[in-house]
Amino acid sequence: MHGILDQHIPEVETDNEDRGSHLPSIPLPSKLPNKPIAIADMANMFGVTHRTLHFYEEKRLLRPKRLGAMRVYEPRQVQIMATINLCREIGMPVAQIQELLAELADTATQSECDRVFHAALESRKKELIADESLIRRQMQQINEILDDDRAASREGNDYRQSGAPFLSDFEFHCLKLMAEGNTPARIAHTTNKPLEDILTIEATIIRKFGSSNRFQTVAKAVLLGMIGD
Repeated sequence: MHGILDQHIPEVETDNEDRGSHLPSIPLPSKLPNKPIAIADMANMFGVTHRTLHFYEEKRLLRPKRLGAMRVYEPRQVQIMATINLCREIGMPVAQIQELLAELADTATQSECDRVFHAALESRKKELIADESLIRRQMQQINEILDDDRAASREGNDYRQSGAPFLSDFEFHCLKLMAEGNTPARIAHTTNKPLEDILTIEATIIRKFGSSNRFQTVAKAVLLGMIGD
């Protein structure tokens, strides 16, 4: 790295808050500086903008020193930025990073610090798994809508223009089970399908009937003669 990093920046006094607190054991920049660096070098090191560093300063995540109008970052701040950058890369909100850094600052040993950090990563992993599950259900619902539209078009049975909505064979089977008073959990057991899939299918059926709930859906199906009363 060349330019400002190569310039001599006078040593600045270190605050007590920068001493003694532990940081998690994570990969650090290959050329970790041993003296204060300017904001341009800090930005280049992590591939972020000056505005991003200003934002982290506003949120009290980073605490650069000032030499006149110039911001400079001590090696400790570079290490903190490495933690912040990693957390942002996995989608951790700034508020959670603030809480995490505060918790890390209270750790007494490196091993305790690493345990706290790993717990935060596990928590974020669970959030991502939940998001993945939601996205998967939403994609399934989109695919069902598209498939139903194609099937209705092929069969000349466009449920948007007729009184009765078009249902796939499995959706119609679920509708009949709903009409018999089966709960989603019972339908999942009967059809040997995951409960999440049944909840998604039931929501699709309710939407197709333009209903607010499963009971209204069943009532409309009876009125349309799709199922017996």
